[in-house]
Amino acid sequence: MTKLTLRGFVIHKGLLDLPAQHALVKAVRGVVRSAPLFRPDTPQGKQMSVRMTAAGKYGWYSDRAGYRYVSNHPNGASWPAIPSQILEIWDQVTGLDRQPECCLINYYVPDARMGMHQDKDEADFQWPVLSVSLGDDALFRIGNVTRGGKTESVWLQSGDVVVMGGEARLAYHGVDRLRAGSSRLLPKGGRVNLTLRVVE
Repeated sequence: MTKLTLRGFVIHKGLLDLPAQHALVKAVRGVVRSAPLFRPDTPQGKQMSVRMTAAGKYGWYSDRAGYRYVSNHPNGASWPAIPSQILEIWDQVTGLDRQPECCLINYYVPDARMGMHQDKDEADFQWPVLSVSLGDDALFRIGNVTRGGKTESVWLQSGDVVVMGGEARLAYHGVDRLRAGSSRLLPKGGRVNLTLRVVE
């Protein structure tokens, strides 16, 4: 495991070994059974290319009314609890007593991407956002705290964990593309990204 810092993003390369990755995939499948993946619309009415769900007190949601956290899955059910294996990563990497209230789960098929965006729907930006990569490699682009300007990119592999805090907390970031078939972790390919957030 190595740790590198890029524009304030702390990237723990290879933090999770293969058994830990498989355990996380099993935990995520349990969440998806209770809260099935769905594909939200942007406020502009365009359907996102990723499918998502969540665990915790809140889930993240988007439609023509805007981006926001909600207490229930679109089917009306409460979100399942965040699995302990995921919370253990938060504890290990952040060392914080405060626990996240949302674990957003994004599933990328090989041609999915995530445009440059800020994570700014939370109440208090002093808390970091933690991101876990599972499955195929993703080209992660890091920008600035304002839109535009020069960016830098890094490939994230399965088992990598990224902490966005401090100067990086409101930096623009996104996923340009996947390297399809680069991992055998997920039987159908693609990538799962977990992001842990303190919402309140």
